[in-house]
Amino acid sequence: MNILFMCTANSCRSVLSEGLFNHVAPEGMTAVSSGSFPSGRLNPHAVSTLQGLGVDTSKLYSKGSESFQDNPPDIVITVCDKAGGEPCPVYFGPAIKSHWGLSDPSDVEGSDEEIQVAFDATVALIRRRFAAFFTLDFEALSAAELKHALDQIGELP
Repeated sequence: MNILFMCTANSCRSVLSEGLFNHVAPEGMTAVSSGSFPSGRLNPHAVSTLQGLGVDTSKLYSKGSESFQDNPPDIVITVCDKAGGEPCPVYFGPAIKSHWGLSDPSDVEGSDEEIQVAFDATVALIRRRFAAFFTLDFEALSAAELKHALDQIGELP
């Protein structure tokens, strides 16, 4: 099963999601991330946060739709912050789509400690959502049921 995490710049939240997903996913599940307007660079705090968790970051980079052209996703999850008025990218393929909004920790200003607290909170939320995701019985759920379950996971605080 192929998962696509999408955001605008593909430098922070979608990259955190891709890295963490591939670090903890069971065999047969992989993730990639992309941005509607990729920044071309990764947020350094996102990279250091992942590395601090033992996640291999060597294959992560800011990318657009070329990242999944040869391997279309089964599930697309947008992680932009609609609640914050941020526009989310749209995927027009046949995948099941859900929105798991995340506040952008790279918007936090302050000391390195305050910024790291924001990144740690984002990672904690991503982990809670992944824990729920990995309990789903993908074989038993219809597409509509899976979409509903994914949408519910996206509401987890």
